[in-house]
Amino acid sequence: MNDLDRHDVLLLAELQRDARQTVQQLAAATGLSGTPAWKRVKDLEATGVITGYTALVDRDKVGLSLAVLAEVNLTRHHEDDVRRFEQAVAACAPIVACWATTGQADYVLRVLVPDIKRYEAFLHETLFRLPGVTHVRSSVVLKEVKADTRLPLEPPRAPAPTRRQRAR
Repeated sequence: MNDLDRHDVLLLAELQRDARQTVQQLAAATGLSGTPAWKRVKDLEATGVITGYTALVDRDKVGLSLAVLAEVNLTRHHEDDVRRFEQAVAACAPIVACWATTGQADYVLRVLVPDIKRYEAFLHETLFRLPGVTHVRSSVVLKEVKADTRLPLEPPRAPAPTRRQRAR
């Protein structure tokens, strides 16, 4: 984030809020004119700061009402075992997020399924069969209190004045 200036951060915040804004709307919200706003967005895409655009979908309305956090431990932590497990997780649609963690679990997965019966089937038919899995601890999400997809971006602060600048 060191190379991002105030306008870049404002553009990113606006795009996270609503990625369907026109260039003119983005420009107005960030204090830029249209062409510089468009060029900055294109630069942010080209450098990989912006990795894509997506629609946010209400999971309840598409029948994925049950969210489960599954803590997974592996038998061994050899490079090949870890790679095979991570590849299998990446290919498994109900697993929508996976984090390698410290602490009691090797990985924490976020799993979305229609109901508890489907989760039980997912456990036996998929999760327990993933390469190297030795233990799974599941926590059913009762209520999502916060599930924001936006990153907490803050514009860079101006450098503190030097002693000489303060003396003026």
